[in-house]
Parts: sequence; structure tokens; C-alpha cells
Amino acid sequence: MPQIAVTIDGKTYRMACGEGEEDHLLGLGAGLDARVTELRGSFGEIGDLRLMVMAALMVADELDEAKNRLAAAEADVAELREREAQSAHGARAGDARLTEHLLGVSEIVERIAAKLETGRP
Repeated sequence: MPQIAVTIDGKTYRMACGEGEEDHLLGLGAGLDARVTELRGSFGEIGDLRLMVMAALMVADELDEAKNRLAAAEADVAELREREAQSAHGARAGDARLTEHLLGVSEIVERIAAKLETGRP
């Protein structure tokens, strides 16, 4: 199992990860380090643990917001699929009515043609 070193707030943490996940985990660590650095710049020395908790809460807030957006997008997709199904059903019903109408017109035309062939009014 590969091991990487993630540096956050000047401290290095050795971690194991799955094969091929090294770059992803390093990127996540760099993102967390940037947040902690930003928070340290805004709040000064408030303690490492407090900075980590604040950074974790920021990430958790973003994750919650992303989950809410995903849920809204999934609801929109479901609604669009339902509308599409209703439209398709309506189109099929319209096609059936048109077919019935055309069959009726066809029968009338056939009766007229038969009358014309026999010479009867």
C-alpha cells in the first residue's frame, strides 16, 4: 500500500492510501493546508486544534452545500424525466386519435369510391 507525506500547517503527516490515490490525497492535503493558512492569517495564533476544527467545519459546510445542490439537481432531473414521460404518453395518445380519425376518413373515401365505381349516388 503506497504511503505519502501530507504537509498541513507546516507539519508533516505520513499516510497510507490506495494504489493510484496518491495525487488525489496530496491535493486534498494541499487544499486543507491552504484553508488552515488562510484561517491563521485571519485569526492569528488561536491554536492548532482550533484551526483544524475551523478548517474541517469549512469543508463540511461546502460538502453540505454540494449535497444540497446535488439533491436539487437530482429532483430537477426526476421532474424532467416525468415531464418527458407525460409528453411521450400524450404524443402516443394524440397519434392514436389521429390514426382513428384517418381510418374514419379512409372509410368515407372508400365508400365514396365504391359509389363512384358502381355509379350509385
